[in-house]
Amino acid sequence: MATNSDLSQEGMADGLNGPTVRLSNPNLTQEKEHFLYHLGLSTASTDFPKVFGDVKFVCVGGTPKRMAGVASHLARELSLPEDVTSVLTACGHKTERYSLFKVGPVLVASHGIGVPSLSVLLHELFKLLHLAGCSDVTFFRLGTCGGVGVEEGTVVISEGALNGELRPFYTWYSLGRAIARPVVVDQDLARDLHACAKEQDHFPTILGKTLCADDFYEGQARLDGALCTTSPAEKEEFLRQLWGLGVRNIEMESAGLLALCHAVGVKAAVACVCLVNRLEADCPQNNSQLLEEFQTRPVRLVTRYILTRLHSAV
Repeated sequence: MATNSDLSQEGMADGLNGPTVRLSNPNLTQEKEHFLYHLGLSTASTDFPKVFGDVKFVCVGGTPKRMAGVASHLARELSLPEDVTSVLTACGHKTERYSLFKVGPVLVASHGIGVPSLSVLLHELFKLLHLAGCSDVTFFRLGTCGGVGVEEGTVVISEGALNGELRPFYTWYSLGRAIARPVVVDQDLARDLHACAKEQDHFPTILGKTLCADDFYEGQARLDGALCTTSPAEKEEFLRQLWGLGVRNIEMESAGLLALCHAVGVKAAVACVCLVNRLEADCPQNNSQLLEEFQTRPVRLVTRYILTRLHSAV
């Protein structure tokens, strides 16, 4: 079982196989029990090193249904039992907010929509991984997005992310103050992920910057929300400005994931498939079956990368 000392400065040292998750909160050393409220996991009832100590990859995405599909796909590709949902049931994990699956060395979780929802999950996943003594962990966000001058079905791997002010920071508020963490992308990881796509070449995959918006409608210059202060001409001008900055897609989580993972010292990448070219439309124009196929593309890409990493480690 994890104890207070597991979250001491000594517990934050590098592991044998690479850096551990670096927590930066001295208050945690005062806790007798570490309870991950939204995941329903506690050190009082779960042996974190035994259950989670082998985790090397974490895949997160929006909805519970989609991430359950990711878990099943990974189980098949890794030749593991299909019933991945039973792994955490005995740990008392909750499903009101987030789904969580363990598939061999991979954790799979849903994060909801937007950075606020994502950040709650990441805080608890970072604590989980640290308490479990995991090392050399890589995070992936697998999602959907709107393309900026990019055709539908294209997977965009983020080589940078901008916030709503078009700056490379994730900004949040604490004690009435705005605080900004820099968005830092592991470019080697992004390029290696891109290389996996080029080897197979079943669908278009590009590197590009991502706009991380604070909401789905006004924050993404959509004209069909309940409120709108943007004209069609202003929308087009903004999207073309994004193109000029190297932005190739728009979603709502990339800046938070990349900034927070960098803050705790873990690698992270974002791979999202474009469901619509925002220079042409606000909403997807393709049929639902094709959209479903599009959503499998980031999953297949990241699975290929994970398998390559696992095989090279053997």
